[in-house]
Amino acid sequence: MPDVREITIAQVHGGFKNGVFTAEELAATFLGRIAKWDKSGPRINSTMAISPTALEEAAALDIYFKKYGELKGKLHGIPVLIKDQADTKGIVTTYGSAVAKHNIPDEDAFVVTKLKAAGAVVLGKTTVAEWASVWFSCNGATDYEFTKNPYNLGHDVGASSSGSGAAVAANFTVLAVGEDTGGSIRVPSSFCNIVGLRPTPGLISRTGFCPLIKVHDTPGPMARTVTDCALMLDCMVGFDPRDEFTGFAATAAALGLPRGGSYAAYLRDGIDKIKWAKIGVVRQKFGPDSDPYCKATNEVVLAAIAKLRAAGTTFVDVHIENLDHYMTYPLTYLQRSRSDINSFLATKPHLPQDLADIVPEKSDKPYMSYTCALAHGPLDPKDDPTYLDRILQRDEFKRKVDCLIASLGLDALALPDVRVPPPRFEDAMSGRFMKDGVEDFPTNTFLASVTRHPAISVPAGFTEDGLPVGMELIGLEYQEQNLLELAYGVEAIVRARKAPPGLI
Repeated sequence: MPDVREITIAQVHGGFKNGVFTAEELAATFLGRIAKWDKSGPRINSTMAISPTALEEAAALDIYFKKYGELKGKLHGIPVLIKDQADTKGIVTTYGSAVAKHNIPDEDAFVVTKLKAAGAVVLGKTTVAEWASVWFSCNGATDYEFTKNPYNLGHDVGASSSGSGAAVAANFTVLAVGEDTGGSIRVPSSFCNIVGLRPTPGLISRTGFCPLIKVHDTPGPMARTVTDCALMLDCMVGFDPRDEFTGFAATAAALGLPRGGSYAAYLRDGIDKIKWAKIGVVRQKFGPDSDPYCKATNEVVLAAIAKLRAAGTTFVDVHIENLDHYMTYPLTYLQRSRSDINSFLATKPHLPQDLADIVPEKSDKPYMSYTCALAHGPLDPKDDPTYLDRILQRDEFKRKVDCLIASLGLDALALPDVRVPPPRFEDAMSGRFMKDGVEDFPTNTFLASVTRHPAISVPAGFTEDGLPVGMELIGLEYQEQNLLELAYGVEAIVRARKAPPGLI
């Protein structure tokens, strides 16, 4: 069996072409690692249902390669895990809820179809927080069992693309599909020492995904390297007539994006690009050094910035007026998540048709408080008298950020994804992140989410305790390629990716 630890797409395809291993052998090796480390042993608990046809599909790709002497697509034989927020034909899909434990879709999500068309082998599903709305990894479908952080088994991996982050980090797959509304790709990527991209919403179809806030939702790639992240993005973007938001994808294609026909086309230029870049540091969203957890995170991110500055990158501090207000008030979870999720449940007549009939008004689990609140929000968001004002202020904030980036000639904004390292499981129950009875998780990811800008999390390093910390780069709409190239430069200079110890 091949050694799959830290293996990349290019290395996999080299193995196929040189006859070192087959797609079926590769898939079997990853499934073996999942059985050994995820389903038993330390039980990372990053995966949900495993595909019963993965090995058969991999074998069919081997037959194709032997017959035609070429790869079927960019992801030929590449193992992929799918966040359990997305429908997968013939594989149990729960959306992070016990109510859907026996839900088996009869159709793949649009993105899953595209990945399979590119030759990907879907190994199975990954854990997702309850209705993709909780900052901790547990959900009713797993009887509220947490997903363990591969770098310290007593710590969480963040949410809601919890299992996707942990599985990529632990080498249970080459790639994983995540989904990001308020930070659900970037938080687990930061906490798991991997690369995760939130693209401009509308570049990737959401058809077949259970929504949270439709205007902010977007699937995205999660990988161990920037290159693999870019190659996966190539196979995810595209217009879907069933998702009108993908007019953004059609616009990007009309603009000739990505340049060179691939988001990976000019990645190697990223090393020079980051050296000449001008990055705006959002100091307002670094936590106070008086808090030891914030200080630990700050030290890692500032050390990465110091390495980049020594290589030539220009960093300037930027200030955004009323930032805390703009990063929270325009969010409309409480106004429209119930309505958006109910619209999806309407396509699943065998499931309850109202989120309020599934999620209680109150829970004995503090981390579920926000989910309970949004589940009992208005049936129609327009019934909330603040809804219009929130939308108007959201758009105002986007204009302010756009003008800031343009007026200062910035290539990107930079800040920690989260102001603290991965929390312990007990923090979910202790109320550590509750403030005046309201959840106040110290994420910075809302900046890009509210503005609906693309953002990428790239490993920045580890705290003295060995916990991963990520750095987020934020660009303007359609700047995914620019962000990937900058992240490639960060990756090459900071070199912060390390495999978890012990998972051999």
